[in-house]
Amino acid sequence: MTQNNNDLPWKFGTKVGYFPIFYEGALVGFGRREYVAKIVQVMNNEEKLRKALELACAELLKQSGGDKRKLDELIHKYLLMADRPKYGSRAIAVMLRDRQAELNVGDQEFARFCDSYRLSPQELQEIYAGEEVINSQLISLARILGATVEELVEVRDGPAKRQ
Repeated sequence: MTQNNNDLPWKFGTKVGYFPIFYEGALVGFGRREYVAKIVQVMNNEEKLRKALELACAELLKQSGGDKRKLDELIHKYLLMADRPKYGSRAIAVMLRDRQAELNVGDQEFARFCDSYRLSPQELQEIYAGEEVINSQLISLARILGATVEELVEVRDGPAKRQ
C-alpha cells in the first residue's frame, strides 16, 4: 500500500524554482524568485555602506591627525555604536525612545508623562545622556515602560551569570 505524499514530513516541490545567488563569482546560495533580487540589493547596499564608513573614518583620522593604523579600531567602534544596545543605560534609553514613539508624543509631552510617574525631566535627560540608571529610578521606569523591575535590572546589568 502506498502512502499519501501529503502525510509525509519530507517533501519536494516540483513547481517551486530557486535561483542561484553569487558573491564575487562564487555560488553562495539559492533563493526563490520573489526574494533573490531584494537579497542581492540589500547585500550590495551593505557593502557600499561599509566602504562609505571606511572612507569617512579614514578622512576623520586624516583631519584629526590620528594614527591611520587605528582605522579598523575606529570602524569597529562605530559599528558597535550603531547596534541597538541590549544591556546598560543605553538600552533603557532606547526603550524609553521606543515607548515615546509608541505613545506618539513629542519630547516635552513625553517628559511630562515620565514626570507624572516620578521620573523628572532632568533624570530622563541623564538617562538619554548615558548616565547610570540607579535603583531608585527603576520603579518609575517600570511603570513608564510597562515592564517589571526585575526585567529592567536584567537590561541594566546584563543577564545574570549562571554558575
